[in-house]
Amino acid sequence: MYVYYESARQRGYGGGIAVRKITSKIYIAVVFIFLYAPIFVLIANSFNESKSRTVWTGFTFDWYSKLFHNEVILKSLLNTLIVAAVASIISTILGTAAAIGIYNMKKITRALVINITYIPIMNSEMVTGVSLMLLFVALNIDLGFMTLIFAHITFCVPYVILNVLPKLRQMNRSLYDAALDLGCNPLQAFRHVVIPEIMPGIVSGFLMSLTYSIDDFVISYFTHGSTSQTLPITIYSMTRRKVSPEVNALSAIIFIVVLAILLIMNLTDIKRSSAKKRAKGVRAE
Repeated sequence: MYVYYESARQRGYGGGIAVRKITSKIYIAVVFIFLYAPIFVLIANSFNESKSRTVWTGFTFDWYSKLFHNEVILKSLLNTLIVAAVASIISTILGTAAAIGIYNMKKITRALVINITYIPIMNSEMVTGVSLMLLFVALNIDLGFMTLIFAHITFCVPYVILNVLPKLRQMNRSLYDAALDLGCNPLQAFRHVVIPEIMPGIVSGFLMSLTYSIDDFVISYFTHGSTSQTLPITIYSMTRRKVSPEVNALSAIIFIVVLAILLIMNLTDIKRSSAKKRAKGVRAE
């Protein structure tokens, strides 16, 4: 009797595990559908011959052709890439230097500065955009490319700092001192010891800055000039009237490019990890 009861209980327990697994898979599927279904609908509409978003009339590449002949969109895309590249590079340099400076501060001062660093991230973009616009107007600076780049640097630097600081904390302080003892000058020790140790944080900070800069709308809206519209601002002005199929085509291209970059990065990380494992295996032998 006891054996029968235990067997039944284990079967029930196993059935409960199976139900939980099925439920979790359904939940994950629903989440992915909720996240990516709109994107796939957008991509499908970019190939729709009709301008309608609800009626499919045929397959075409015309909207992609018209996109590459739309000077307004192409100019805005170029502006966006230039601003994002310049702002991200400058932000990475300033943020890395600031992170090193913060790391070498006293504990109380370091905690205070880190909390101040969080303010631009936690602050509303609306407040940041309006305050920067008022600052430029007060200084009698015409809104344009330079104000746009400066504004993007302002909100990108904290992301670099917060990506580099953890890598500095993980680094062994004695490595730098050992390099000095072995004959390196401070610059050589920094370049050959510190930079390689914190490089993952620098790269991730740069990529975050680049992504946020390309994607930013609110701060750019308040700090751009008439000749320096970025892509989000142009798309917003176009969608105020009606969503153009050219915007669908552009969005599809951006999604595919981002997806390709993510795949390349993941494959690179997998290859690097497997190479490290093989190297460890060879050393063990």
